[in-house]
Amino acid sequence: MSGDGRRRDGRVVALCGGIGGAKLALGLARVVPADRLTMLVNTGDDFQHLGLHVSPDIDTVTYTLAGRANAETGWGRDGESWRFMAAVRALGGPDWFALGDTDLATKAVRTQRLAEGARLTTVTGEIARALGVGCTILPASDDRIATVLDTDEGRLAFQQYFVARRWQPRVAALAFEGAATARPAPEALAALTDPALEAIVICPSNPWLSIDPMLAVPGIREALRAAAAPVVAVAPLIGGAAVKGPLAKLMGELGLAVSLQAIADHYDDFLNVLIADETDSAVTVAGPATVFAPTLMQSLDDRIALAQRVLAAARDHAAGDAR
Repeated sequence: MSGDGRRRDGRVVALCGGIGGAKLALGLARVVPADRLTMLVNTGDDFQHLGLHVSPDIDTVTYTLAGRANAETGWGRDGESWRFMAAVRALGGPDWFALGDTDLATKAVRTQRLAEGARLTTVTGEIARALGVGCTILPASDDRIATVLDTDEGRLAFQQYFVARRWQPRVAALAFEGAATARPAPEALAALTDPALEAIVICPSNPWLSIDPMLAVPGIREALRAAAAPVVAVAPLIGGAAVKGPLAKLMGELGLAVSLQAIADHYDDFLNVLIADETDSAVTVAGPATVFAPTLMQSLDDRIALAQRVLAAARDHAAGDAR
């Protein structure tokens, strides 16, 4: 341990989506040195809006780690103003997806850099550093991946389903367009295969909407299967319900039990440890080792405590394997 209480030996990679994943990302950033923490962030919900390349989950994680996120919504920037959206609305433009004035700058810079030929990996790093983020934030791939859903209202792009329709349509199936031919970002694969890796963390993000778009990229799931470091997932369910968002509704529509077992089964080919909330301690989960701990992250202390518990579970598992 160092003088500030942070471990200096192993590296940590965490896979996450937006708001829920960003909470644990912040906790990890407080206990893992910045040069040893890498976040792989979902890009399945990226899309073009008003001519701009929007990466909602990357921006949520970046703003959170920079201490600039809107604390009330969990997305967007703090101290935001909305003159741009008011002007779009007055012109009869599409206002269903809100872009705040300072958030708009992030999108504009990203769009310009991508148009110049920069990779999304490069641009993500540039923006993160400009905002003061010390750890590494990466997409799983620089190639376009689009989450689409077959619903009772037809085939919907992710943001149409999630934002425009507030995830009310019933979902029959999901697809990740472009994933099958996407190439994993070299930096992402390098992080997952680093011999100094201590833990791979699956944040409490929606497995189907936030984690699966990354796992669908050839090479990413295989790297998790082959990883020497323990893979630890935090269950996004507490007491059989989602803390926020469409997870429980989606699982039911896909014919799955809304249960910890369904989460464990979804990751069964690479998962070593499942962290579940202490309120579910009477539940038995077959497959991975199961650790019960407080997982509802309402404060910064909660985020830090859960991050510490996740890393301790990884170390315990590795020690058990060694014996």
